[in-house]
Amino acid sequence: MTKPALDKRDWIAGLEKGLAILEAFDDQHARMTPTQAATRTGMTRTAARRYLLTLAHLGYVQTDGKLFNLTPRVLRVGWSYFDSARLPRIVQPYLQHLSASIHENVYVSVLDEWDLVIIARNGSSRVMTTGFVLGARVPAALMSAGLVMLAYRPDEDAVRKWLDATEFRPFTPSTITDKDALYDKIRQARVDGYVVFEQQLQVGVRGVAVPIKNRHGQVVAALSVNMPIGKETSEAALARVLQPLQETALSMLNVI
Repeated sequence: MTKPALDKRDWIAGLEKGLAILEAFDDQHARMTPTQAATRTGMTRTAARRYLLTLAHLGYVQTDGKLFNLTPRVLRVGWSYFDSARLPRIVQPYLQHLSASIHENVYVSVLDEWDLVIIARNGSSRVMTTGFVLGARVPAALMSAGLVMLAYRPDEDAVRKWLDATEFRPFTPSTITDKDALYDKIRQARVDGYVVFEQQLQVGVRGVAVPIKNRHGQVVAALSVNMPIGKETSEAALARVLQPLQETALSMLNVI
């Protein structure tokens, strides 16, 4: 997450502002006026309006003359990652084999700042409602894979500061929102080398995750499974899926 220094001569402020406008849209701000966009990005209304009109001309937003909203063309930018990135392509055959072995939905995820992003997945033949789509983004501390990634970050103090500065809303009655409890869970993940996390985002759903390391021993992603809890205990679920997860992660070691 440490960004390299960039010479001011190489910095394009307009590009930064244009991307800020695109990122300002979310589920709570699906349609915005230039004034609203300006408020969310820290720009003047005039500047926000000019960026919105330029993006509309390029086809990335559309407007009814007052409100602006994103168009499907924005997906070109996101899907370019899946088309060009090496990691999602490499892990896909491993996910197919793992999913067929344990009959569950399996995922590979990475951190984007403090969010967990699903970059590869493979589903079982069993009909389930516990899945996440490619590109899904959630706060890292609310998923098993996110805890694994946070556990292996070298800057432990930064994790603690982020937790302290973040308000976690409960998605279920079981969602852990206590900062100390989350921090303890993250530290324990480093000790155990895996995480079991239950009913944090969805009632009745259990997640198990392990780290994926490269040949240099660096954690580059997390391998996880999402499954319905049903009548299976945590111990039984762990006994069933942990070893296949660990073996799959280990088999990726020399190809990542």
